[in-house]
Amino acid sequence: MSKKTLDSFRDAHDPQRIIARLEGELKRANEQSADAVAIKAAIGTLGESLEQLKPPQWTVAQTAHSNPGVPTLFLSDLHWGEVVRPTQIGGVNSFNMESARNRLRYTVETAIDLLRILDPKMRYPGIVVPLGGDLISGNIHDELTATNELNTMPVVLDLFEHLVSAITLLAITFKQVFLPCVSGNHGRDTRKVWAKDRTHTSFDWLLCNFLAKHFSGDKRVTFYIPDGPDALYRIYGTRYLLTHGDRLGHGGDGLIGFLGPVTRGDHKRRTRQQQIEQPYDVLLAGHWHQYVQTRRLIVNGSLKGYDEYAYTEAFPFEPPQQALWVTHPRYGITYRMPVLCEQPVKPSKSAWVTAH
Repeated sequence: MSKKTLDSFRDAHDPQRIIARLEGELKRANEQSADAVAIKAAIGTLGESLEQLKPPQWTVAQTAHSNPGVPTLFLSDLHWGEVVRPTQIGGVNSFNMESARNRLRYTVETAIDLLRILDPKMRYPGIVVPLGGDLISGNIHDELTATNELNTMPVVLDLFEHLVSAITLLAITFKQVFLPCVSGNHGRDTRKVWAKDRTHTSFDWLLCNFLAKHFSGDKRVTFYIPDGPDALYRIYGTRYLLTHGDRLGHGGDGLIGFLGPVTRGDHKRRTRQQQIEQPYDVLLAGHWHQYVQTRRLIVNGSLKGYDEYAYTEAFPFEPPQQALWVTHPRYGITYRMPVLCEQPVKPSKSAWVTAH
């Protein structure tokens, strides 16, 4: 037996070595936990106990039947900082930071208008606004590093300012705002997405914590920012699991496209949640940039809209849009309303033959 093999055998069977190894692992785990606490203390979110935070009472308390329910505006896949050039995708979309700012404002204002049409008296107890990741474009690919409008740090600062404005408007309009937050894959500062410390290596997580710090003195606004990849919360009797969606699966299945891997990923998560006695009714996911709402699944669109990758892969065209729905205390999800992120362009008259 070689010395290396002998040492490996001793490491695996020697009680003293096993104890020493376990003590080392415990020490490293405690150091990582202390680092997370230090970060939260530095940005002012330590006292919020974010991992154990329960939704505010207005999201679960039974109310009068005249109340239409609690609306949810799902914001994800903003891809702030990315540039989409219309000349490279047949002129069907254009995206940069200026259009991102306009689209975010238009999305929030349109959601408010739609909910005012649904209930002119605006008898909603508050609004839930999941932040579902990929809030920034990030430099995760060489092509993004080369074509993003700005680098990551200035993009985070710019988006912070505009999300503050959006959340403030929602707080003024609905009196209460609850924001569960998860990180995406684009906001990471690692080469690949980490399973360990996924959130703590993401600018999405950092941005959401800065927003929580900004609104820490505003009792109308409540953040839920778990350290894991999923956020589980309840509106009345309907249980939601929010995840970004990049770990649901990959690729697509023939004519049903992304619904194949997403449905399988949803099934796996339902099994896991049942096993740990934390089941959910509706899965919320972003990532796929295609809007779908079913009884058990809501997949969000994107603020960015159609891009060069989608065009090259011949994915179905979809305008930039975000999901909006209402959860009723008795009937669960009732009204489902996709929110277009910009004013639709009216078709213009043209000659009988043109070149594109």
